[in-house]
Amino acid sequence: MKVLAIPLLPCQSLGDVLPFYEALGFEVTMRQQRPNPYAATRWRETDLHFFGRTPYDTANAYGMCLFIVPEVEQLHAHFSQAIRALLGKVPATGLPRITRIKPGQARFTVVDPAGNSIIYVRRGEKDPHEETKQLQGQLSPLGKALRAAEVLSDYKNDDVAAAKVLRTAISKHGDADPQEVALAISRLVNLESSDLNDQ
Repeated sequence: MKVLAIPLLPCQSLGDVLPFYEALGFEVTMRQQRPNPYAATRWRETDLHFFGRTPYDTANAYGMCLFIVPEVEQLHAHFSQAIRALLGKVPATGLPRITRIKPGQARFTVVDPAGNSIIYVRRGEKDPHEETKQLQGQLSPLGKALRAAEVLSDYKNDDVAAAKVLRTAISKHGDADPQEVALAISRLVNLESSDLNDQ
């Protein structure tokens, strides 16, 4: 017998989160204020529920949910367009926001007005940490830094930490293979320019 699990995420007010999710294409299938604020939404035959909670601090929100999807690039473009229509912009910081996606990247995150993170992951994506472990014996010190920066940037959306890893590695291993050094410098420049664009 199949077991159904439904994520249940907190919010301060249903009125804060439901319009946001409706803009993304979620259908509100049930909503109540009494005896407790509670709502059910559905997207692509998948349920996501919300409950009101007071006091609520969005700065310390920790609700998370993974959606495994067949496509990420098209979905990211669709959500970005919907968020722009709702807010007049596509924020990469603050609440709500959507993380950037780079060509070939297999995941992105939408953070809702309550601070909950919904992570959309391409079906069949390999675990980046497992891949790194398998490559350990083949990677040079600079190659390991490049891989660590890729994981930080693409999977954790932490370009600042990724740039720091590359800066340190380039200063220590600047005499490494010239092609690898050029790749590391190129990626560092891209990370620093994208970080400036987000400010």
